[in-house]
Amino acid sequence: MGAPDPRKNVRIGVFIPTDAQFLDAACVDIFGTMSYEYLRLGGDNVPKPLLDLAPSVSIFYIGTVQPGQLIDFTSGVKIACTHHLSDPEVQPGKLDIVVVPGPDPTTTFNAPEKDWLVAHAARKDTDILSVCTGIILCGQAGILKGKTASGPRGLQSQLKASFEGVDWVGDDMRWVRDGSLWSCGGITSGNDLVGAYARQSRHFPSPIVELGLKLTEVDIRPQRYETGKTVYTLGLAWQLLKAVVMGFGKSKIA
Repeated sequence: MGAPDPRKNVRIGVFIPTDAQFLDAACVDIFGTMSYEYLRLGGDNVPKPLLDLAPSVSIFYIGTVQPGQLIDFTSGVKIACTHHLSDPEVQPGKLDIVVVPGPDPTTTFNAPEKDWLVAHAARKDTDILSVCTGIILCGQAGILKGKTASGPRGLQSQLKASFEGVDWVGDDMRWVRDGSLWSCGGITSGNDLVGAYARQSRHFPSPIVELGLKLTEVDIRPQRYETGKTVYTLGLAWQLLKAVVMGFGKSKIA
């Protein structure tokens, strides 16, 4: 009988109780690219010392529907649920990382999904990664109190009004870490978050992280936004003004 495989297994749960932005959830593929399962497909192009360092990565898509049923994402994408949130395989202590991609920001979550997230967040050995409006689920679950958090840049006023006792830094910071809670701004900021997390994570050796980032061509942007809040707000106002002018022009033609 051969020796057991000593390779580390990183277990990642993508938590989608209702629906989510497809690009929010897509950041998990960066983790997948850092896995032994992915890198071994490169054959001789991936040197054995690198391959030996790579952890095995298991990714679960966790929802409130039964395994095999479809979870709705934006742009008409549907992904099969792999585990109901009550499944023993995805209970507290079974996952190393929980990724919370952004749902419809008007969603009100029920007790079972909030309790599930609270139980995982209570464990110091489980990291919570909130992407975009995933922060709303985190806020409704109550895991943000006393924490520093980011969230979508354009929703900072709404977040401050909805969830008190949180140090909101999303006007300035693309992503932020507070202990085992990581949060980021809108949509593709999830790529920056995962890259920054992987570089600091105990789960992924540095050479594997850098290889994964090169293979996915993810260049981690600065943690602090390059433009300030005023410039960001003026940019939105300018686009709104352009839309009004264009609409006025169309109405004149009609």
